[in-house]
Amino acid sequence: MERELHFERAEFDRRVSAVKKEMAKRGIDLLLLAEPANANYLTGYDAYSFYIAQMVLVALDHDEPIWIGRGMDRISATMTTYLAEENIRAFPDAYVQSALSPYAYVAEVVKEIVGEKARIGVEMAGYYYSARAHADLVKALPSVTFIDADLLVNWIRLVKSPAEIALMRQAGQIADAMMQRAIDFIEPGVRECDIAAELYHQMMAGTPQFGGTYSCAPPMLCVGERALTPHGGWTDKRLPDSTIVNLELFGNRHRYQVNLSRTIVVGKPAPEYQKLVDVVVEGLNAGLEAVRPGRTCEEVHAAFATTLAKYGFEKEQRLGYPIGIGYPPAVGEKTASLRKGDKTVLQPGMCFHMMSGLWLKNDGLTITQSFAVTESGCEGLCNIPRKLYVK
Repeated sequence: MERELHFERAEFDRRVSAVKKEMAKRGIDLLLLAEPANANYLTGYDAYSFYIAQMVLVALDHDEPIWIGRGMDRISATMTTYLAEENIRAFPDAYVQSALSPYAYVAEVVKEIVGEKARIGVEMAGYYYSARAHADLVKALPSVTFIDADLLVNWIRLVKSPAEIALMRQAGQIADAMMQRAIDFIEPGVRECDIAAELYHQMMAGTPQFGGTYSCAPPMLCVGERALTPHGGWTDKRLPDSTIVNLELFGNRHRYQVNLSRTIVVGKPAPEYQKLVDVVVEGLNAGLEAVRPGRTCEEVHAAFATTLAKYGFEKEQRLGYPIGIGYPPAVGEKTASLRKGDKTVLQPGMCFHMMSGLWLKNDGLTITQSFAVTESGCEGLCNIPRKLYVK
């Protein structure tokens, strides 16, 4: 069976080695990972199976990680990872959504690998590590010392390799194609749901050179009054002759996701609104110009915030967040943020979505830029012009 790996084995080995180094520093014998993005990062595993209990185990004295999941998903682990068959463990379907806990099965593998008195790291704030999962593991492993290792892998993921950046560029091209399709399609009388349908088609079709896949979240299609909300949904209403459409879109290539937002005005924008757009774009450009290796996240934020303050505006929310591997419900890596007080030092290979959108009392607009930090500044991962689009 041909393996569907998107990186060389040496790259996966470097990732696992970096994780083990951090584990040793924290005194962790075994790391249990329930987050799909972290499982993908270390093994390549990719299937829509994370709605059922599944984990990747990393042990200090075990060469390869171990995948544990549902029996019927074993074939996906064989197809999408480099793992030897003995490191792919599958539990019977009797454990699926039943009174039996699949974490009891996980516990037996843990005992086999590290015994019953190990120090085990778990993702306490993970989207896919539930209170029940933790309780069942504690019950099944009463002599184990559990350590909160949340974000251990996420911080390592923060700096992308050249091979990862290449996939991010492709994801950005898909996002550009989606946005251009929306701009071309939007006009008075078009239904909001039909705009969404066009976006989904382009998301999957990608570009003539490569296809896309599902994103971490649906497109944020906020029309009219809902343009005041950052995460609103669409309806089946038709666009009037004059309205605002805020779009946040996501291009996804082999699970690497790039975010892109633009505002489209149907009709003629009010002069005051155009002035607000000009301020946001000026601030966005100032923030991007401030990106340099060695500078901190808060310094980038300060360049944007200072520009807005000149015109009497303030953005309460953070300016940006790191992007990379993404599975529902969110792409953000939950580590560094472009905000005041975050002293994370920028390094080449870090990727962020500079979310410079503003949601004020009476106006909302979203013109943003995803970028990768380079040796001398930053590289835009999307190339569609940073401006207001008028239809």
